[in-house]
Amino acid sequence: MSAQSNSEAPLVLASASPRRVELLAQAGIEPARLLPTHIDETPYKAEHPRSLARRLSGEKAERARQIIDGERKGQAEDERGPAPFVLAADTVVAVGSNVMPKAELLDEASQCLRMLSGRAHRVYTGLALVTPKGRLRQRVVETRVRFKRLTREEMEAFLASGEWHGKAGGYAIQGLAGTFVVKLVGSYTNVVGLPLSETVALLTGEGFSVHFAWAQGGV
Repeated sequence: MSAQSNSEAPLVLASASPRRVELLAQAGIEPARLLPTHIDETPYKAEHPRSLARRLSGEKAERARQIIDGERKGQAEDERGPAPFVLAADTVVAVGSNVMPKAELLDEASQCLRMLSGRAHRVYTGLALVTPKGRLRQRVVETRVRFKRLTREEMEAFLASGEWHGKAGGYAIQGLAGTFVVKLVGSYTNVVGLPLSETVALLTGEGFSVHFAWAQGGV
């Protein structure tokens, strides 16, 4: 039994990230649907990383809700079911005010490692929830992370692993790069991609029954 079984409105996750699905499962939440959206994630000129995370998560949630609304308009009223909650997130890794890319090329990943080696950086995750009544609720969670100074051998081995591909900042803390972390202040799950405590608080604050499955022993 999933957590939303006692909630009239289902949950749609505006993402296809396996990490976010796994983190929701850890909290006993199984989305009724995954609906990834495609938006331009280019930062505005001089846009702060925190503002970027907030804006992108909001745009993803709103876009997913627009798609759902369009689908529902094409359905008969008795087939629609309740309007869903729509949850979106966007994670931004930054050194100072410099946003690190989601590394797609080896050169990008190498540049990220050199920037992160031996210094602190911040991970921001924007959370956006569109309620069944269409209200947008948002939060931004920040975690500070410090990497040890990386040797050439460590960098080359990590780059050869391919784990960096598609990851913000060129790494995933739950993978090999976890061995680089010497200090973390804040939410670990935020760095993975979805701050669980804040996500659960956001959902329960809007009436989504996160804890129902816990009480039923169904997690």
